[in-house]
Amino acid sequence: MRVRAVRTAVAVLVAVAGLAVAGCGPGDGPTSGGTGDGGVTGAVTVFAAASLTGSFTRIGKDFEAAYPGSTVTFNFAGSSALANQINQGAPADVFASAASRNMTTVTEAGNADGTPSIFARNQLVIAVPRGNPRGVTGLADLTRAGVKVALCADQVPCGAAARSALEEAGVALTPVTLEQDVRGALAKVKLGEVDAALVYRTDARAATADVTGVEFPESARAVNDCPIVALKDAPNRAGARAFVAYVRSAPAQAVLAESGFQAP
Repeated sequence: MRVRAVRTAVAVLVAVAGLAVAGCGPGDGPTSGGTGDGGVTGAVTVFAAASLTGSFTRIGKDFEAAYPGSTVTFNFAGSSALANQINQGAPADVFASAASRNMTTVTEAGNADGTPSIFARNQLVIAVPRGNPRGVTGLADLTRAGVKVALCADQVPCGAAARSALEEAGVALTPVTLEQDVRGALAKVKLGEVDAALVYRTDARAATADVTGVEFPESARAVNDCPIVALKDAPNRAGARAFVAYVRSAPAQAVLAESGFQAP
């Protein structure tokens, strides 16, 4: 009887141990790109407006630190170009636009995973060479004889905002060049190819070694909302949703504010 009792007890212990091991199997742990105790992992590809280059590069590094095992890759370009790439099937996890109009292009095509959220706002300034050699103080000064101006193309958010501000001021302006993103317009000033450009406050602030940002009142009527959304066909859906949430978190919002973005 004693031997039978001992054998029975041993059998029970072995069964319990087997259940414990089964409960720790691979099927119960976090998967690549998923969530769980290990957090989000894997590659996260973010298509972001050119005006977000500086702040999002920093936010991407912070995200990687918050989620060990994740890597963030950016494609920075004009929002309209990015929207077209997404709608043509380019693989991406997240889209962050410099204006709602370009985000609408993506949502109406059915390529968004959920409703976009506004994470920041951006406002225009007149970028001039450091020291403001032409003495530009407002939009009207850009029409003076010999003053060469760069604008973003109308389909780009900074171009649409510039047109709205010029119409608000009643200023008719013919630029010498139309650029495909805000970095292109700013580069023309930095290289001395133009005397001024209408760019975002954030871009002018990031280039203070080369340019001065001149504030003008009409820009308040042409402020762009910046929306972000995870994409429907995101290769890393968990990573996409985590990145969108992180951009709206206090640490990321502090980075955006430091760069000159306004709170949504």
